[in-house]
Amino acid sequence: MDYDPTVVSYEQLLSAFWAGHNPAYPSYSRQYRSAIFYTTKEQQKLANESKQAEEARLGKTIHTDIELDIGFYIAEDYHQKFYLRQRSEIVNTLYAVYPDPANFRDSTAAARLNGYVCGYGDEETLKRDLDRLGLSESGKRTLLQIAESGLKSGCQAVIPQINTE
Repeated sequence: MDYDPTVVSYEQLLSAFWAGHNPAYPSYSRQYRSAIFYTTKEQQKLANESKQAEEARLGKTIHTDIELDIGFYIAEDYHQKFYLRQRSEIVNTLYAVYPDPANFRDSTAAARLNGYVCGYGDEETLKRDLDRLGLSESGKRTLLQIAESGLKSGCQAVIPQINTE
């Protein structure tokens, strides 16, 4: 994740990281592990302190690696927007808009749709976004059906807690 420390602090990112998943379970492979990456000694110190605080809060061992950031590799295309790719009535519309896999991967609209398809978000935001996401009428209906079955809060519930003022 790239971030602007003048907008969001490293401590705020750590807080969102811990709130966004359960780090008490060991990962079953290196590529799906819980990890925090740092670029400075200060970030390393903050990451270790936050891990210790989270272990104390949970009363459990945390299985999160803390490592120097030596580079990031984008996952293979079949990993990108995984949940969205399971809904052909939605994703086929996007393939027409984003024929280049890199553009599909980097699309903000595709990222939002992936979250909605997975059941995250809120119905009001979805309805406001619906006409701006480039979907067919079939895709819009599918998303509305997902919303009617109940969206749950997820990352959207974590990120607004970050005060950028």
